[in-house]
Amino acid sequence: MNRIEKKFEELKKNRKKAFIVYITAGDPDLKTTYKIITELEKNGVDIIELGIPFSDPLADGPTIQAASERALSRGVNIASILKLVRSVRPRVRTPFVFMTYYNPVFQYGLERFINDSKKAGIDGVIIPDLPTEESGDIVKHARKVDFSVIFLAAPTSTNARLKEISRKSQGFIYYVSLTGVTGARKALSQDIFNNVKRLKQMTKKPVCVGFGVSNPAQAKKIALVADGVISGSALIKIIENNIGKNDLVKKVGQFAHSLSKAIKG
Repeated sequence: MNRIEKKFEELKKNRKKAFIVYITAGDPDLKTTYKIITELEKNGVDIIELGIPFSDPLADGPTIQAASERALSRGVNIASILKLVRSVRPRVRTPFVFMTYYNPVFQYGLERFINDSKKAGIDGVIIPDLPTEESGDIVKHARKVDFSVIFLAAPTSTNARLKEISRKSQGFIYYVSLTGVTGARKALSQDIFNNVKRLKQMTKKPVCVGFGVSNPAQAKKIALVADGVISGSALIKIIENNIGKNDLVKKVGQFAHSLSKAIKG
């Protein structure tokens, strides 16, 4: 049982829902990412997704694309992010999940990526462009070292597809709340609630909802049906709007706290 599974077990015991945050590693720089990670843990974040910047992020909207560009312009890569994780891991207990695309992982080497991530203190990975049918090799390597490969379910997923995703996903299942790319939305689809309920009838694994969650009211509503709420773009927008300001980290923490309070009640 790795840190992700332990966290969900702890939350379930306390009748709480998970608050998961996505940030792009190295945005605006790795030193600031270090500070943001520690600030997020202080403000009620249960799991931190660290995005590995990539030049062609298929699932990401303009906000996260811009964050990736800022990180890439500073030369941020898998090796430098692993170094960051190794340095911050002794200070935080929060589970870490990499979010990336298959190309960087493939280029790095599947088994090497899993082993190096695990040793650094990463607990799992989300690869949006990796379908379950082609995931055999990475899942095989991951299970050897208790490393979670987390799969995404979509509003368009059939029941057969949802069952396959439920079978293969470890740690939790990431339910994508909409058809489209990441980004803050003013309103969420009403289909989320029925779709999450349908998925939860097929699995005992935690189901967490992401894409579009941008304010406490939305987070609170989703927490009524899901096991966890994921927010990324809204928080990254705060980073973007405060680059170069002394209170950047503090503002990120304040926003995270507002969402955490809404989710946990």
